[in-house]
Amino acid sequence: MAEAILRQMLDRHALSERIEIRSGGVAYYARNGALASLDARFALEEIGIDLDPNTVSTDLKSHRQLISDAALILAMTDEHLKMIRDGFPEAAGKRVFTLKEYSGKPGNIEDPAGQSESVFSACRAEIDDCLQKCFDRILVDLDIRTDHSRS
Repeated sequence: MAEAILRQMLDRHALSERIEIRSGGVAYYARNGALASLDARFALEEIGIDLDPNTVSTDLKSHRQLISDAALILAMTDEHLKMIRDGFPEAAGKRVFTLKEYSGKPGNIEDPAGQSESVFSACRAEIDDCLQKCFDRILVDLDIRTDHSRS
């Protein structure tokens, strides 16, 4: 959901061509090619985001180059952060944060998998709020100059 929301934000500011966004799983159960959950799709549709029906997950353990290429890594939980720092030497020296930490808030954004649609919607709202709060910081940290970003 975070990738789709951030992509929409970048589209609104005509920045999609300047920033590549990729999301991926780090947990033991992360799988390549799993379709995005129907509940995530519904939660995103509530805010006008229609995921391509072929949207699938990426297991970062199989795509370590994504970590190597990343200029900024935002995880959802402290546990994910630890998994990235401990399990991916490619992340050494990189800017790695939880999304909440990066947006100036404490805590984690827990995975809503297996829970109700309302939990997915609440998770989506939390992700959206954090991304709204840190959007300018992302642009500054990635050295993206726009009329929207602060100097």
